[in-house]
Amino acid sequence: MRVYVPLTLPGLAQVHKAGELGTGPIAAYAVTPALREWYVSDDIEELEYAALNRAAAASLRLLAGLPSAPRRRIVLAVDVADKDVAVDPDGGLHADSIGEVRITGPVPLAKAGAVHADADDAVADVTAAAGALGAADQGDDDAQFVVDGAEDHELLWFGVQEIPELLG
Repeated sequence: MRVYVPLTLPGLAQVHKAGELGTGPIAAYAVTPALREWYVSDDIEELEYAALNRAAAASLRLLAGLPSAPRRRIVLAVDVADKDVAVDPDGGLHADSIGEVRITGPVPLAKAGAVHADADDAVADVTAAAGALGAADQGDDDAQFVVDGAEDHELLWFGVQEIPELLG
């Protein structure tokens, strides 16, 4: 199963140094029954893109809690055995948890297929969005507009061998 793990640049540096994603449970996003129902598509590429975007939104939440982290959303795409992924059957009940899964064990970095990251031109919008997230959660439409501005930026694809350059 392909899962998308939300990270920050410091989190990616830890994963790179350790050579694995820790011992679990690890929050990630994947094509789940709830995501299929929410996105209403049978196209697996579209569904995986939706899961990637859910992970990017989770990465933004991580950034909001880490003011010293560089303002780039990071998502690590990894392949794990189905048996190592737990899906909450009630995961579709709350909008923020659609597509959320838990990886139940360690994942070697060798299982990663790619890193998705914001380009440099997204930094200002991601910075603003991280700052506005709390107000957006409280229903502030202007703040939600700022958060949506970050979501307008597509994450770039990087090979795992490019992680040192991303961290550099």
